[in-house]
Amino acid sequence: MKWLMLFVLWLPVPAWALCSVVSTTPVGFGSVSSIAVRTTAQPSSTLNGGLSCTGSLLSLLTNNDHFWANITSTQSGLVGPTGDVIGYTIYANNSTSFPLTRGIDFDFARNGIIDALGLLNGTVPKTVPLYLRTTIGSNVAAGIYSETLNIKWTWNYCSGIGIGDVCLGRDINNGSTTLTVNLTVANDCTITAPNIAFGSAPVVSAFAPVTGQTINLACTKGSAYTVGLGDGQNAVSVGGRRRMISGANYLAYDIFKSAGTTRWGNVGSARRASSDAEINPGNGLGTGSQIFNYNAKIYTDQTTPPAGTYLDSVVLDVGF
Repeated sequence: MKWLMLFVLWLPVPAWALCSVVSTTPVGFGSVSSIAVRTTAQPSSTLNGGLSCTGSLLSLLTNNDHFWANITSTQSGLVGPTGDVIGYTIYANNSTSFPLTRGIDFDFARNGIIDALGLLNGTVPKTVPLYLRTTIGSNVAAGIYSETLNIKWTWNYCSGIGIGDVCLGRDINNGSTTLTVNLTVANDCTITAPNIAFGSAPVVSAFAPVTGQTINLACTKGSAYTVGLGDGQNAVSVGGRRRMISGANYLAYDIFKSAGTTRWGNVGSARRASSDAEINPGNGLGTGSQIFNYNAKIYTDQTTPPAGTYLDSVVLDVGF
């Protein structure tokens, strides 16, 4: 009887990779105050910049392998409702080491970026992230700012590796996708409001009015707003006289608009509009101050309280 002997020879299976262009995941910077946009670089990112790859390559990319991205747009940055622009830079990794220049090919295969991502290892598709950071100095109005980027991906790399790391084939292709970027600018102000000091006097009639006082506001470019002064912590009633306190004793005083006798409050017409500023009246300037004058006095029709240090705290609020 003859026996047929079978031998099975297991050979290494070539490792293959494949890339394609896919829909991106939008980038959102969220809501940021106009002051923060102007003074601080805002970071954001997307985990999916439009290039997706899967495979099981075991070796690192060589100098002959390339993954180019070319980003263009009809805009020069994020554009808002009034035409203001917020500039930003796109980076290839989570640092500022590898910026992408619009209209110029950037090779993600260089500097180990693709290798570090593990884009061609394993069997689960992975996408290329992109990182963004705004440039400081943008004095802009409030609103939603957006841009649509066109991204063209082009690649040429060894997609199949056999015994001895021999390249069995190359994946050479390209494709285009779009990426939307959004940032919402919120109204904000910087406020300079020095304390009011009446000094000291033996009787209420001896206190001199405090005149020539100013409140300076630098509010979001183009914003119309109102400024209110609260009634303090010890007012007789809402809209009534403000009072300073020392122990269980009170000293009534008030704050008045400009150099007049109209009380500056925080409700309705008692507020002051940005158009009512003594210097730079109108909407906010962003980088420039608007100045509101006021005066303050201690009421002389009250009984002089016992000696002491009388204090009050008044909230200044800005409404848009």
